[in-house]
Amino acid sequence: MSDFLKTGERLDDLNIKGLHLIQNPKGFCFGLDAVLLVHFAQAKAGESILDLGTGTGIIPILMSAYYPETCYQALEIQAEYVEMARRSVEYNQLQERITICQGDLRELEKLFIPATFDRITINPPYMNAGLVPAQRDKAIARHEICCDLETIIAKAVRVLKPQGSFCMVHRPNRLPEVITTLKQYGLEPKRLRLVQPKIGEEPNLFLIEAIRGAKAYLRMEPTLVIYQENGSYMPEISEIYRFDKAAER
Repeated sequence: MSDFLKTGERLDDLNIKGLHLIQNPKGFCFGLDAVLLVHFAQAKAGESILDLGTGTGIIPILMSAYYPETCYQALEIQAEYVEMARRSVEYNQLQERITICQGDLRELEKLFIPATFDRITINPPYMNAGLVPAQRDKAIARHEICCDLETIIAKAVRVLKPQGSFCMVHRPNRLPEVITTLKQYGLEPKRLRLVQPKIGEEPNLFLIEAIRGAKAYLRMEPTLVIYQENGSYMPEISEIYRFDKAAER
């Protein structure tokens, strides 16, 4: 293990098929939103999938267990996270299925052949205003410093196959902008699911899937509630976190 971990890093058990993830608790670590996106994406066998802004590589590593007959490319701009994600891929012996690439999303068409991917996933920076963290890696992960929403969508559609799927998690205050921008670039929203902390509280996340070149028809899925009144997870969230059982389906 000492060959994989650097000073200050830890190895987190992902509770699925023996997979682990290298993270530095002083840096940006994955949260529930990434886990929910993996569950929502519903990838199909044989698909070629691109994860944008992969950070530590949590989404392709988790998806590799959920969807075992798929291959992944993952793009990250920050060199230290690219290197960390590559070590996680190597530790889990997933080199044949996951490739971590360093690059700028704003130059996506220079990095990948057009119309290459069946599915794109992204957990993007949510904030386009407000106080920016002083720590640069956290600032890039949370705020639209290196790319904004329109750039993400405009670039992603170029490397997505016709009828390919674009799956994203974001904040509800940006939902009108997300839908408008998706449609502007030929990505038709097909599935939408709101996520709320508790029953009766306002949603704080949404999950959306859009299809390139599809006809207009949006299906609203039941709202996903995270916590019961006593603070424990709702049954569906507990089931999502029981990865080994979910991966057997």
